[in-house]
Amino acid sequence: MDLQQARARVAPAVELLKPITWFPPMWAFACGVVSSGQSVIDHAGFVLAGIALAGPLVCGTSQAVNDWFDRHVDAINEPNRPIPSGRLPGRAGLYIAIGWTLLSAWVAAQLGWVVFVAALVGLALAWAYSAPPWRLKQNGWRGNLACAACYEGLPWITGAAVMAGGLPDWKIFALAALYSAGAHGIMTLNDFKSVEGDRQMGVNSLPVLLGPDKAGVLACKVMAVPQVIVILLLLAWGHSVGATLVTLLLAVQGVLMVKLLQRPAELAPWYNATGITLYVLGMMVSAFSLHAGVTP
Repeated sequence: MDLQQARARVAPAVELLKPITWFPPMWAFACGVVSSGQSVIDHAGFVLAGIALAGPLVCGTSQAVNDWFDRHVDAINEPNRPIPSGRLPGRAGLYIAIGWTLLSAWVAAQLGWVVFVAALVGLALAWAYSAPPWRLKQNGWRGNLACAACYEGLPWITGAAVMAGGLPDWKIFALAALYSAGAHGIMTLNDFKSVEGDRQMGVNSLPVLLGPDKAGVLACKVMAVPQVIVILLLLAWGHSVGATLVTLLLAVQGVLMVKLLQRPAELAPWYNATGITLYVLGMMVSAFSLHAGVTP
């Protein structure tokens, strides 16, 4: 087999794992690392392993599982994906999902019991999100909640746990939970891209259930309210600089949300590239506030 043939075989598998989706959990993991207040240099090996766990492994597993059980929906929404296009024939996609699940669990076990438990929860949610009989994605309320936890909350806690070598401080859990709750709105906006296929296949995403206008309003509220609570918590903990910065980021998001709600179905991708960027910047600001202990 020459190099070109090897690439032709490997490329569909890599595409199945959707590297572009790895950034959010890797960013959340980095927020957990920063919020711990520990030296990255002293834990460099664990940090690198944790980044791989959050992104290519656990997130990659979730994408493989989703593509396998969503192959019929993808045949409508994204027919060029590796499985519906036939570039990953037979049960190859399923075998990759199973193999990546086991590899993820093994790597997590090397990083401590908290990381292992968090990874198992994430992997369980990844399978439950797409696989019958649970198929959480059939309902946008619970499906988006599971997705948000996997993309934001669990990686954040994992990052902090890798640095702490055990359970992180309760403040870290609070921030992780709040930003995870807000990510429910991000997942709703992401569902706008597949409304037609979801409707045909009976997937009750929130844009399908509520319609684009109501779903857009809900997404904005769900993203904004947890950030307001984060601001109040940072103020209560004495981190006024961090609270001010998150307030400014939220204010700009509010301006962008006004435009988004004019045409939510059309502008959701635009908001994902603008408003969501500000949202995740706020996550890192909050993490640095805990790390640096900025006070008035």
